[in-house]
Amino acid sequence: MCVLACFAFGVQAQRDPDQVIQELQKLAWQRAPGEGTIGAKAKIRIPAGYSFLDEPNTRRFLELMGNPPRDGHYLIAPANLDWFAVFSFEAVGYVKDDEKIDAAALLESLQKGDAPGNEERKRLGMAPIYTDGWHVPPHYDSNTKRLEWGMRLRDDKGGLHVNYTSRLLGRSGVMSAVLVTSPQTLNADMKAFNGALAGYQFVAGEQYAEFKSGDRIAEYGLAALVLGGGAAAAAKAGLFKSLGKFLWVIAGGALMVAWALLKKLFGRKESSPPGPGQQ
Repeated sequence: MCVLACFAFGVQAQRDPDQVIQELQKLAWQRAPGEGTIGAKAKIRIPAGYSFLDEPNTRRFLELMGNPPRDGHYLIAPANLDWFAVFSFEAVGYVKDDEKIDAAALLESLQKGDAPGNEERKRLGMAPIYTDGWHVPPHYDSNTKRLEWGMRLRDDKGGLHVNYTSRLLGRSGVMSAVLVTSPQTLNADMKAFNGALAGYQFVAGEQYAEFKSGDRIAEYGLAALVLGGGAAAAAKAGLFKSLGKFLWVIAGGALMVAWALLKKLFGRKESSPPGPGQQ
C-alpha cells in the first residue's frame, strides 16, 4: 500500500524553521467543531483542540516536511502538532476478515523481506531499514473493523523507531491511517490517535456491513494488509515492479525520525510552536 513516501528531511533541515512554521500556518486548517471529509469514502469528526487538512492542503503539508507530492491524502492533528495522522484509501475491494492473524509468522515474513527490500531502497538512494519486532502485535477488532499494529524498525546506525498503523475496512477497500510522532511520546500519542479515530466512519454506501453480492472481493486478507497489501500479493506473484509500493510502508520508521527532528528544529524549549490555525 502506498501510504506515505519517506521524509527527505535533510533538505528541510536547511530551511529557516520560522519560515516553515509560517508556511504551515498558511494552510487551510479546518478546526473544531466540524467534520473532515476524506475523499468520497469517509469522514471524521474534528475533536476540540484538533485540526484537519483536505487533500490539497495535506499535499502541501507533506511537501513542507520534505515529502514528494502525493494526492489522495488527508490529515488530522492536535493544535500543537505534537503528532499527526495521514489517511489514504486503496480501492482493493472487500477484504474478508475471517483470517486468523499469526503475529510470529508475519514478523518472520517481514524480516525475510528486509534483504530484497533494502536492495531496492539502495537502488532508490534510500538508507536501509530493518524489521526489529512488534511494538504492538497486529490485532483486529471485529466490532470496529479495524486492524492495528506497531512495528519496531531499526536503522543502519542501530536506532529504533516505531511505525504505528491502522487499517479500517470498508465495503470497497481499505482506509490507511498512519500515526507520525516521536518514539519518546508514542504510547501517549497512540492513545490520543485512537481517541480521534473514534470519530471516524465510512459514508453511507461504503460501510463494511453494506457489502452486497457481486461486490468486488479483495485478492488478499488481513495478514497481507500487515505485509503490505497489494504489494505483498504482487510479490508473491513475482510482480516485483510493485515492490516500491511496499517500500513506502516499511519506510515508516523514517517518518518518525523526521518528525522528531522537526520538533527539535522548531525548538520546543519554553513553549510549543504555534499550532495549526493559531496566530
